[in-house]
Amino acid sequence: MKNLKTKAVRRDQRSNPIPEDVSAVKGLKSEDGSYSVVQNRPMNDAFIRSSFHRNVLQRFHASPDALVIDELGLSHGRCRADIAIVNGRLAGFEIKSDQDSLIRLSAQIKFYNAVFDHVTIIVGRKHAEAILALVPKWWGIVVGHSCAKHGVRFDTLRSPTSNERVEPYAVAQLLWRNEASSVLEKLGEPASILRQRRSALYERLAAILTLSELRQTVTSCLKRRKNWRSRGPRPPGDDSCLPGAM
Repeated sequence: MKNLKTKAVRRDQRSNPIPEDVSAVKGLKSEDGSYSVVQNRPMNDAFIRSSFHRNVLQRFHASPDALVIDELGLSHGRCRADIAIVNGRLAGFEIKSDQDSLIRLSAQIKFYNAVFDHVTIIVGRKHAEAILALVPKWWGIVVGHSCAKHGVRFDTLRSPTSNERVEPYAVAQLLWRNEASSVLEKLGEPASILRQRRSALYERLAAILTLSELRQTVTSCLKRRKNWRSRGPRPPGDDSCLPGAM
């Protein structure tokens, strides 16, 4: 993997090098402008993830205005997003390698739809055709191909568009209780509100802030968070939703 020579991705030539909607992800090319030779070698989640971080998301990693998170818990851990990008908006990436099942994808979709402004699913060649009928039309689809020199070529089958049905309460749930309480305190909420259960705090945030204000508040909190808790990489076959979570 360390000898892989690829460009990051083709992106819009705008003044802002980090596209806020994360929708400019395209297929990777080698340095001479040609695609690498595709090999039909199965790829697991870890292989796809590390290659995607290195070859597609490196500009986000390098940006002081973006935060890239692995295994972001949604709905307090009832579901985990494989990769999330936090900048001006929230973008989620779900990985389905050739070794993964699609059985619980419908449950995962509900969690992703509630939180993210843009979603892209990254699949191996095995799932490339089936995935078109399974995910919402506004989801982006990227297909990973195993390539020469132990790399991965990522081809965009469909670019993501904006999610028009983000749920404010689900976005507020990305905050820890102390973060939600601190935000409400700064907004002038009384102590009687701050002492309530965390679900009540999220409901209050969703009620008094517009979605745009809430998104800005949550993304700011996530970027400032220092002691991230991580469950580490998921085991093979884990589809990142707990049974009965919905």
